[in-house]
Amino acid sequence: MNKQKQPVTRLFSHLEFDGNKLQHQPGSVLGNIALIAGTSVGAGILGLPAVTLPSGIIPSTILLLTVWAYTVISGLLIAEVTLNVMRVEGIPHLGLLAIIEKTVGKLGARIAGVAYLFMHYALLVAYMTEGGEVLATTFNQVWQLENILPHWVGTVSFALVFGSMMYLGRDKLIEKLNEIFIIILLTVFVGLLVLGGMQVQSSQFLVQNWHAIGRSVAVMYVAMFFQSIVPLVVTQLEGDVPKIRQSIIIGSLIPLFMFLAWNAVILGCITPDILQHNGGNESVFDPLQILRNGRSGGWFAMLLSIFSEFAIITSFIGVTYGLRDFFKDVSSMTKSEISRLPLYSLVLLPPLGLGTFNPTIFFHALEYTGTFSISILGGIMPALMRWRQTQIPEFTNSKNQVLVPGGKITLILMIFGALLLIGRQVFQFI
Repeated sequence: MNKQKQPVTRLFSHLEFDGNKLQHQPGSVLGNIALIAGTSVGAGILGLPAVTLPSGIIPSTILLLTVWAYTVISGLLIAEVTLNVMRVEGIPHLGLLAIIEKTVGKLGARIAGVAYLFMHYALLVAYMTEGGEVLATTFNQVWQLENILPHWVGTVSFALVFGSMMYLGRDKLIEKLNEIFIIILLTVFVGLLVLGGMQVQSSQFLVQNWHAIGRSVAVMYVAMFFQSIVPLVVTQLEGDVPKIRQSIIIGSLIPLFMFLAWNAVILGCITPDILQHNGGNESVFDPLQILRNGRSGGWFAMLLSIFSEFAIITSFIGVTYGLRDFFKDVSSMTKSEISRLPLYSLVLLPPLGLGTFNPTIFFHALEYTGTFSISILGGIMPALMRWRQTQIPEFTNSKNQVLVPGGKITLILMIFGALLLIGRQVFQFI
């Protein structure tokens, strides 16, 4: 008796010649889970303790779960829209900005393009300033200096070292280095959890200030953002809906668990005497800076400095490549070639200038990125694209893929959540 064949769930197939015949090369679910998890775990994790400290462990944990659910819905919406555009257009690979243009038009694509550009520049400013701060702090500690180096020296040093690495190194070399950096990052993270778990103060779990959780949302959104690579995941998994859904959910759960553990350990290590170091002089109190100075022991401080720097470097690599490819696409669309030196100058010099001018901008850069750019790219645009597809006949037939239930109610809630975050930030400016 013949075995019953499994139904084919993929939209198309990746085929490669192997000798005289075609071989099917399916995408790896595990590989795409790692891609999503690696995109999410980056320097955004460093900003979490500073914005969650005022609210406490329990309120920030609940908010992290809520933001995770929002980002998963957003990612599934983008996957759904991508699948439908690929099916109608017959194109197996499209970038996020191209999908936005094909669904909501050129105006929407231009708005998304501006948001995309702002997001990458703001993140590069944040990474250069915070990476430089960690370098300068480490240098002062190693040479036992009393914070002699000004902030801008660290910012410029970080940009020169790792900007030169990006400019001089070829993609394969950078890819290998990035893999090594990620292994170091994860190894040190485990060590931090072990050492930090021994120092957690149970009394910190009693701290609850629900009125202070609002400012945490934007930074959490930055930390969990992966939506820009969803079209790539859809392509690599051949439009296979079960595999895509599995990759997005599991791939986003891994960083969520890391963020929850990280948030609980770092906030649990902050004792009242550490809080007194703030003195009310700083608008944003960064507990990591105090812990890196050895308030919880030398080994913990050393591991925290290593983790901080490598988290920033791995994120810096990804964002630099993203902005580089963006300018390459613009160059090809305008039919004007741009060589390597002007290209990397365009990518790195503007954020270096702003970071040197304002080296303490890390938290503000993360907050503005999450509030404006990611709210547009990961909140408003996915909902608008899905809404627009319900009005186009080609997308309303029985072959239309639905990954997110709830219809227009879900879309309204997505848009409302993003507008609420933007409105809150605008209201603070007034």
